[in-house]
Amino acid sequence: MMTEYELYKLVEELSRKFFNRTFLDDVCFNSRLRTTGGRYIPAKRVIELNPKYLEADMEEFEGIIKHELCHYFLHIDGKGYKHGDAEFKQLLKETGSPRYCSPLPTQKLEYNYLYICKECKQVYKRRRRVNLKKYRCGKCRGALQQVDINK
Repeated sequence: MMTEYELYKLVEELSRKFFNRTFLDDVCFNSRLRTTGGRYIPAKRVIELNPKYLEADMEEFEGIIKHELCHYFLHIDGKGYKHGDAEFKQLLKETGSPRYCSPLPTQKLEYNYLYICKECKQVYKRRRRVNLKKYRCGKCRGALQQVDINK
């Protein structure tokens, strides 16, 4: 496991390498993050990173750091730092940062229910049960039929 000091040094190194700028604020691990690799908190100017991604894949973890640094530097410069802003998307491209992180292997849940449209044979995989009287096929409006999954 990486210490907070080693984490800061890694962020500083990536900041200099990809942004040619110095990272001046705080970075820390937050093990309570579940569905994201990291986040930037503008009010505190803090980057929080999910330590589970460090254990899973170092290359993915560095991509998450670069993504959060894009938020950080654009916020400091007073530019659009949110996901939908054009300046943010442009900086992601320039630095080779990922737009999203891939889900952890523990988050990749399989589906529990399988439905097929009786008309067009469209397949729907769902984690939750679907009310067949209420919902229909989104492609052709046909009736859905549940298929038994042998688990």
